[in-house]
Amino acid sequence: MRTFTLPLLSLCIGLAYSTHSTSATWQPTKPIRMLVGFAPGGGTDTTARAIGIKLGERLGQQIIIDNRPGASGNIATEITANAPSDGYTILMSTIASLAINPALYKKLSFDPLKDVIPVSRAVDSTNILVTHPTVAAKNIKELIALAKSKSLNGGSSGVGGAGHLALELFNLQAGTKITHVPYKGGGPAMVDLLSGNINLIFATAASAVSHIATKRINALAVTTAKRSGLVPDLPTIAESGVKGYEANNWYGVLVPAKTPRDIINRLNQEIVAVLNQAEIKEYLFKQGLDVSPSTPEDFGAYIRSEKTQWEKVIKAAGLYHTN
Repeated sequence: MRTFTLPLLSLCIGLAYSTHSTSATWQPTKPIRMLVGFAPGGGTDTTARAIGIKLGERLGQQIIIDNRPGASGNIATEITANAPSDGYTILMSTIASLAINPALYKKLSFDPLKDVIPVSRAVDSTNILVTHPTVAAKNIKELIALAKSKSLNGGSSGVGGAGHLALELFNLQAGTKITHVPYKGGGPAMVDLLSGNINLIFATAASAVSHIATKRINALAVTTAKRSGLVPDLPTIAESGVKGYEANNWYGVLVPAKTPRDIINRLNQEIVAVLNQAEIKEYLFKQGLDVSPSTPEDFGAYIRSEKTQWEKVIKAAGLYHTN
């Protein structure tokens, strides 16, 4: 009988495990449905369609975008959670249904940590803290001092949205009490900021950069943990004195629970390759989005950390659950 020395045996086992864990042998034989929890034309839909075209080319099958708007992405997530775990249903989801809604809604028909499995983070949508020119603060430290000395207000696209929670996190970590003013969308909030009816908003980069360039509003910092390539000269809120601050409006791809690992590996491999293509990076960059591909494990850990953070913020802000 042939025997192995311990080092050689360990090497063989390691190679076998490596080959299995990085397998990308799954090959789809029919079109794949990509669910999107928001209407056509928004950032999530734009990202899904850009990735879908190139992903379909790499997999040799069409990626069909299926928009199921409603309940901040909950409907599309529920459909995905109940779909067969065969690789033919994937989800382009967001921070909303995965990390925020579990604390906002009384009941969800799915568990974002159990009923869907991460494949890869996709993009980060940078928010910028912008103020009306009449606000006498040129940076974050001055804004904090001003907010502690007088009453300031900040608008958002609505209760529980990314801009609202970015404001509540700022209040929590900076020790301020800036009053929240909800609007029916980010557009109306920006209009009132430009008119001077509110003091500040945490705006998407896409909606803010043109007004920043014309100096109709002032940009103080970005909300992400790292500086954004969209506005590289702007510091982060964290590096401006509010240590640990991060409010990232992110999107990512997931599949139903129990999807086989070889399918997840193949999808991850191809999605990461698509996101690393120069033309995709440039296209999404022009939409105000920074690509952020990841491993399934890293995306899963990120979802868990985000869910924990926003649960604390929602509780501290006293936000009520939504039916």
